[in-house]
Amino acid sequence: MIAIVITLLVLDLRPPDTEPGGLLAGLLNEWPTYLAYAASYTYLAVIWMNHKAAFTRIREVDIGLQWANLGLLATLALVPWPTAVIAETARTGNLNDERVAVALYAVIGALLCLSWLVFFSHLARHPDLTKEEVDDAYFARERPRALIGVVLYLAAGLAGVLIHPLVASVIFLLLPAFYALTSHGVDQRPALLHSDADDHGVRSDRSPEGN
Repeated sequence: MIAIVITLLVLDLRPPDTEPGGLLAGLLNEWPTYLAYAASYTYLAVIWMNHKAAFTRIREVDIGLQWANLGLLATLALVPWPTAVIAETARTGNLNDERVAVALYAVIGALLCLSWLVFFSHLARHPDLTKEEVDDAYFARERPRALIGVVLYLAAGLAGVLIHPLVASVIFLLLPAFYALTSHGVDQRPALLHSDADDHGVRSDRSPEGN
């Protein structure tokens, strides 16, 4: 599904409507569209990494985790919408519309981070769902990253409304970099998994019921 959502982003990269000889200027004027695409693509790519990495640590899924995951996918599927709105308003050049567009993008980004918070919180409350080699506190330690995202996306939207939409766009581009650098999707080193877990204290004697 994430791959489909990523593919939908490219639909907003359309040839500019220009007079003969004005193609280069028309392409350059589309830079807000390229920026929105880059921010959304990078964000979704990092989410893909995080999502896959999370499920490598999950042993079984209960109904609560199923709903948390569906909520995550539902908000993720919305990302192409504010991206398209930013692209369209950038073409009109209306500053008020651009402010509304970045505010919408910020709200969707915050909702997506909030869905991660729900996802991580469920796993933190139910460590019996994770594999035995995973530290009990692993997903509890992931929650601050999601909460930071909620705050920063809303702050970016506020900056875009009160200062300038470009400020928000730059923050939107930087936030995926933050998540890429702190992502648990970049630490997939199976040979070190057990040694890392031992350092934090794992549940080596945990039964499937979490006892």
